Amino acid sequence: MAGNVQGRGRRKRHGAMAEINVVPYIDVMLVLLIIFMVTAPLITQGVQIDLPKATSKPLEKDDKEPLIVSIKADGSYYINLGDKKEEPVAADRVGEQVAIVLRATPGTPVYVGGDRVVPYGEVVKLMTILQTAGAESVGLMTDNPPPSSSGKP
Repeated sequence: MAGNVQGRGRRKRHGAMAEINVVPYIDVMLVLLIIFMVTAPLITQGVQIDLPKATSKPLEKDDKEPLIVSIKADGSYYINLGDKKEEPVAADRVGEQVAIVLRATPGTPVYVGGDRVVPYGEVVKLMTILQTAGAESVGLMTDNPPPSSSGKP
């Protein structure tokens, strides 16, 4: 009985509260999400080339980012790799660099973007280089033609 009397007179001590308030973190995440959603469409990547016009269906979205090799009208090659998207690549180095990327990430879709004034033979030569480098299939990029007033493509 003596044990009960002693327990009544004492106050209960509460331990440290171990809760984290996540509301500020959610606010920060939402602000960052909005910033990235607004800025992502504004970022343009690649080299400016004048693609040929053709009526075609857009490709289905793939989880992997495609590897795009471009040929400008002056015959210079560009590969959309890392920070060097705007730097020309020597013709003999294109195959090597594409092979490195395809070994690192097999199954990466490969597309050729050729200026419309580039000779057909140069485009075929590039496609051969890409297939030799290990590309399973090579796609050709085009722009949609402007709508014609006559309704015929």
